[in-house]
Amino acid sequence: MTRNQGGATEAGAATPEPLLRDVNTRGIRTRVLEAGDPAAPAIVLIHGMFESHLTFEEVIGDLSRRFHVIAPDLPGFGESEKPTPTGYAYSIETFAEAVADLIAAFGVGRAAVVGHGMGGAVALTLAAVHSELVQRLVLVDTLSYPAPTTFRSRLPFLPVIGSFLFKQLWGRALFRATFRDEVFPPGAPLPLARIDRHYDLFNTPAARESAHAVMTAMLDTRAVLARVSRVNAPTLVVWGREDRRYPVAAAQRLAREIRGAKLEIMETGHAPHQERPRELARLLTQFLEGRR
Repeated sequence: MTRNQGGATEAGAATPEPLLRDVNTRGIRTRVLEAGDPAAPAIVLIHGMFESHLTFEEVIGDLSRRFHVIAPDLPGFGESEKPTPTGYAYSIETFAEAVADLIAAFGVGRAAVVGHGMGGAVALTLAAVHSELVQRLVLVDTLSYPAPTTFRSRLPFLPVIGSFLFKQLWGRALFRATFRDEVFPPGAPLPLARIDRHYDLFNTPAARESAHAVMTAMLDTRAVLARVSRVNAPTLVVWGREDRRYPVAAAQRLAREIRGAKLEIMETGHAPHQERPRELARLLTQFLEGRR
């Protein structure tokens, strides 16, 4: 594990300064943000499609006061290595194994695991396959049951031209529009600086190739759903009432089908951690400390 950035805070500071590290997960260099006291209970934050650890930047500060925060860029995303799809199986299962490696690399034993969107499917899979690693599970607006699709979301899979359109012509304006129309509710202010940073990290041939491979794998969620009944960790399902990507009915069904799961509906769209970060951080802290 290599330290890449950061340093110590002033003497007497309550929490160490966040660090960026590189960790080897299944032979892939994976960029990870680490924050908080390494002696505190560990929490792993797993981002969604087209994103990176940056999507959680507004909740990490609050969480790091009580937890040891570990927030990776999954392989193929953010500043992590982006191996070719011919040499790396981009799938929910592969990502779950990468997170298992990550937990082992940090030597934290068991961790609370929080996943958003695609990252929620990764967290659920990890909890089902490696129950010994997951102390508590939080699923935020998670990829699970089949959901309605838009013409834009189907474009990358059009016969013959779909892959070309996505890898060559999917520009900044269309990228922004995806977040505007699918992630945030109508009329909500957009965090354009963060969205543009996600686009800059996505806008390389290797990153686009990786993203297309992941999107293809996400078309079939049957393997994820088959593992729902195997989740034994205490689970909190958090959903935005106005989620336009995955309707709130999916949250209700997921909470019913995971034994003992609790359900919290927030007045947000698909990204509670960006729209109401302080409220979400409070919910997470209460649940992870067993207070709800």
